[in-house]
Amino acid sequence: METTIDNKLFYRNLTRISLPIALQSLMLAMVAAADALMLGRVAQEQMTAVSLATQIQFVQNMFIFSATSAGAILGAQYWGKGDKKTLENIFNLMLWFCGIVSILFFAACELCPQVLMGIFTNEAQLNDIGSSYLRIAGWSYLITGVSQCYLAIMKVTEQVKAGAFISSMAVITNIIFNSIFIFGLFGAPRMEANGAALATTIARVIELALCIILSAGKNYIRPALSRFLSVPKVLIGDFAKQCLPLMGGSLCWGIGFTSYTAIMGHMGVDAAAANSIAAVVRDLVCCACNGIGSAAGIMVGNELGAGNLELGKKYGIKLKNISYVIGFISTAIVLAVTPAVVHGVILTDSARKYLIGMMVIMSIYMIGRCVNTVTINGVLDGGGDTLFDMYSLIVCMWMIAIPLALAGAFVFHWSPLAVYACTCLDEVGKIPWVMHRFRKYKWVKDLTR
Repeated sequence: METTIDNKLFYRNLTRISLPIALQSLMLAMVAAADALMLGRVAQEQMTAVSLATQIQFVQNMFIFSATSAGAILGAQYWGKGDKKTLENIFNLMLWFCGIVSILFFAACELCPQVLMGIFTNEAQLNDIGSSYLRIAGWSYLITGVSQCYLAIMKVTEQVKAGAFISSMAVITNIIFNSIFIFGLFGAPRMEANGAALATTIARVIELALCIILSAGKNYIRPALSRFLSVPKVLIGDFAKQCLPLMGGSLCWGIGFTSYTAIMGHMGVDAAAANSIAAVVRDLVCCACNGIGSAAGIMVGNELGAGNLELGKKYGIKLKNISYVIGFISTAIVLAVTPAVVHGVILTDSARKYLIGMMVIMSIYMIGRCVNTVTINGVLDGGGDTLFDMYSLIVCMWMIAIPLALAGAFVFHWSPLAVYACTCLDEVGKIPWVMHRFRKYKWVKDLTR
């Protein structure tokens, strides 16, 4: 008997899972947007320095993402199987990994922020502002890893609304304190970039507190502290098998993206400022595909873990097709908001021209970004096919896009827009390769024991 998709059930589950995750992604992106808009009303240099400084957390997030994604891949399948004890052990593994990473990045921000900023800019003024920001924001990096583990477990155990609520509260808090400390409202000192760092730290403390409080409720998965030091070796091996390729892919992507920012940061303040604004818009528009990508991994993983391999395969095919629709919609949104974005912040005439060109280039990039996010990070990862992402990034980003951008910026001295276009090549260029891998169906497998 042929397996068929119940479209009503499919779209109900897709909506139920993806909307809260998309909202959560939107809330997180709005923090960067609020920083850019508020600091953009103070001075272009303040906005640009903070944008460059936050690349440190971006790299940290790549490590955290690899651990929480590995936990989500295994967790979705064990949740589909109904094994809560193993989920608690997976939670413990994520906390171990993310806790160590958070401590290391916190120490780096406190001990050598000037060295970190020197990676992204050779402008002394930007380095000074960014270093001061990192010393305060570093405390938030210490907390982030733990809260992200809680939020990851909430996603795969059908507590996505709670995760979205927590992220929303954290973002609202962040934006409120942003305005107070950046501009010095209600008698508070005017701290500008440092105010954004303090607001972020306060918001992260509130986020973690909400995670712990809500997870104390019924039907929530919590870390098994009694087994914190005795996770089964077999599960550690399964976790590492998923985590290491994801970490390789995350670092390839994260360091690659950070390299793009560093390259643009060395092309002058105007190019760096325009790139900072374009990055905020990109992250905001990507929220829909992030939500559907996460939902794809959970839905496909649930079915595969429950032994419904054929239904999981058909879910993956349908979700891949949906990704193209989201991609073209995202292209239209980027073009539609360009006029408002260009006139929404204080920029020099040169920076404004760069921003217009970057928005047009980004509109094409969005098609590849949406398709690859849903197909690779959703469907393929949901079935445990995590190595492909690393392979594709090594070839398309590190062997093509980054060398071209470096050569264009420092050898051939191309315009900032030509260099920016090079940084957008990888996502669009690898679509045919991604579709070829998808149709091999190596991702259709049950990972549970």
